[in-house]
Amino acid sequence: MLEKTYRADVVQADGLSDALAALAQEPFDLVLINRKLDQDYSDGLEIIKQIKADKNLCSVPCMLITNYADQQQVAVAAGAEYGFGKKELYATETHARLAKFLTAG
Repeated sequence: MLEKTYRADVVQADGLSDALAALAQEPFDLVLINRKLDQDYSDGLEIIKQIKADKNLCSVPCMLITNYADQQQVAVAAGAEYGFGKKELYATETHARLAKFLTAG
């Protein structure tokens, strides 16, 4: 959906070290992070915290992907933008949130 709607180049990272390495190599307009990572089911919020704690990366917008509103609030408190849940992927509100950072193609 991101690639087609926004003509975004999607780069996948499997965990914290992969994400930080990718962010160090090139600029990103937006980082989307699952609440629980597929690789080891670790907490995606830790990636947001690490990004926001790094002086070179803290300005990169991040969004947590979760259906849990309380977890969205925790992510926002850590410096993330309010994200969306997988159930809301095609919702108008989700597209409005993404469009703040990505250009529709």
